[in-house]
Parts: sequence; C-alpha cells; structure tokens
Amino acid sequence: MGSHPINLALRFLLELAALIAVAYWGWHQTEGIMQFVSVIGLPLLWMMLWGIFNVPDDPSRSGKAPVKVPGWVRLLLEIVLFGSAVWALYDLSLMWISLMVGGLLILHYVLSYDRMGWLLRSK
Repeated sequence: MGSHPINLALRFLLELAALIAVAYWGWHQTEGIMQFVSVIGLPLLWMMLWGIFNVPDDPSRSGKAPVKVPGWVRLLLEIVLFGSAVWALYDLSLMWISLMVGGLLILHYVLSYDRMGWLLRSK
C-alpha cells in the first residue's frame, strides 16, 4: 500500500507542503536580507537532509542512498522533518492548516504500514 501511486502522490504533495511551510516560517522569523536567505536556505537544508540519508533499495524512493542509514534512522528523520513543517505552521498560528497537514501525514503513514514495517526491519 505504501507504494500505491495515490499514496506516493500524497507523499509528494506533503513534501511540497513541508518545503513551503518551512520557507514561510523562515520568512516570518527574520527581517531584511535574512528573509531571503531563510526562504531559500531552510528548504534547501530540508531537501538535502531528505535526499542524502536513505535506506538502500527503499521501494518508495529511487533505491539509491548517498548516505546509507538503517531504516529506523530514516523513519526518525522523516518524522522530524515533517514534524518541523507541522510545527512551523502551528507556530505561525495557522492552526487549521497545521492540523490538516498533520492529519494527512498520519493518514500517509497509516497507509504506508508495509513501508513502516520494512523500514523498522531494515539495517
């Protein structure tokens, strides 16, 4: 179920929403030129962490892992990164959007129970 095209599309949309959320949060935390640095830098950092640390042969990703990590580490990284986006929305007082994104994340991970099990078993 975790590799179902609809669930993968949901995951992709959640990734985009997370990038927008951290960029928007960064804009509101700084002033002047630092706003532009935050808007570009925070999503870049998020994308680097997301793309570099992978479990080899993850069926929901390309299967390539620039930095190989155990499955539980990847799952923890995903939770922290997605959680940071939900928190950023909450911190900006965007409660309904925060709840909606958080709910969709929970739905995604429930539908990805097979991937969650695979990650927790992967070394």
